[in-house]
Amino acid sequence: MSDVGSGDFEDDHGSHGEYEGDRNEAGERHGVGKAVLPNGDTYQGMYENGKRSGQGTYRFRNGARYIGEYYQNLKHGQGVFYYPDGSKYEGSWVNDQREGHGIYTYPNEDTYDGEWVHHHRHGQGTYHYSDTGSKYTGTWVEGKMESSGQFIHLNHKYQGNFFNNNPSGSGRYIFDIGCEQHGEYLQANQDIGDGDDADLISNRLLKWNPKTVTGITGTPDRNLSSEGSRPLSADKKEEAEHHTPEP
Repeated sequence: MSDVGSGDFEDDHGSHGEYEGDRNEAGERHGVGKAVLPNGDTYQGMYENGKRSGQGTYRFRNGARYIGEYYQNLKHGQGVFYYPDGSKYEGSWVNDQREGHGIYTYPNEDTYDGEWVHHHRHGQGTYHYSDTGSKYTGTWVEGKMESSGQFIHLNHKYQGNFFNNNPSGSGRYIFDIGCEQHGEYLQANQDIGDGDDADLISNRLLKWNPKTVTGITGTPDRNLSSEGSRPLSADKKEEAEHHTPEP
């Protein structure tokens, strides 16, 4: 679910290379022009006082391509970036970085539609998983699911708080058949070792602690313990049995 970094796709801001196009009275590139840069990249579009400004298309030698707005040689405004791995970002840019609202389509056809800051998913947004049809919608902080949000699946959804891409604390499962299971996610440590002298490795695991279930009428149905309880006993409610949604 990681985004393609921008470090390998920086426009050539150095030597001008070859140029064909309009110039101003000072001899600077100004207006419509086409340039072949020293590193093999090409740019075709608008210039202003010697710098890329306005609408243009920049083609990178590695196959990446940007079509959109520039200001002072930087991607700035609305634009689409096509990455060599097949991913694509379409949206707002500020000073050469994804910032504002944008849609990122990943090589596996997952999508993120939401807010960005400094190339990271940050703010409110929705991530859609193409292989399962599930999606997370809620708050993001520096690329990770944080604070309030919900995972929406085919026949149920989970609402609650998230921390470091995982559900954390109080939350509830809401099933399409008309019932809810309330509880909380706890972090449990598991020690894994091999032999008496082996160093123990502590893994932090997520454990769902169910508490109550409300039925179709919205009234409390039963209390649940955390020791292997089935959320609902009726055959009609088999699909409501708890499972942790996988991102």
